[in-house]
Amino acid sequence: MSAQAAPYAVLTDIAQRSRMLAAGLPEQQEAVQLWNGIGFVLAGQRYVAPMGEVVEILHVPRFTHVPGVRSFMLGAANVRGRLLPLIDLAHYFELPRSSRSQRERRVLVVEQGDVFSGLVVDSVSGMQYFAVDSFVADPTETPANVQPFIQGGYERNEETWKVFSTYELLEDERFLDVAQW
Repeated sequence: MSAQAAPYAVLTDIAQRSRMLAAGLPEQQEAVQLWNGIGFVLAGQRYVAPMGEVVEILHVPRFTHVPGVRSFMLGAANVRGRLLPLIDLAHYFELPRSSRSQRERRVLVVEQGDVFSGLVVDSVSGMQYFAVDSFVADPTETPANVQPFIQGGYERNEETWKVFSTYELLEDERFLDVAQW
């Protein structure tokens, strides 16, 4: 054996013994697929808006009342140089408000095409993650006024979070027509 071959043979022997004595890798477990969105509360019920539909979450900003509009439109606020119409979602759907405090209320800023709007909700629960296989097509106990905007729901800890489509709301004729007369 040449002087150069001996180190190679030693390394080959070490590699073979290492493979024989190595413990196997643990079995790969199947990863759970998750769906996520922004959770919020409206009239005491839990909803979740798909992640891509909410641009921003704000505290209710100072706003100016706009004359001649329906009562569900609170007014308009200047948010970083853009005029943001504020819609009281509970009032729009004729639901009772579950939060007594103005501090708890939040604004879900949504934008689709030319429509830029702020939806005032009772509170925001932050990002919510659900196992894809926990989806239910027809969640129970959804108020009739809200039902057209619900696209199923997700169950977790014996609670159902209803998927609320803000895009469907932004296309609704009644939502877009805020003039009082």
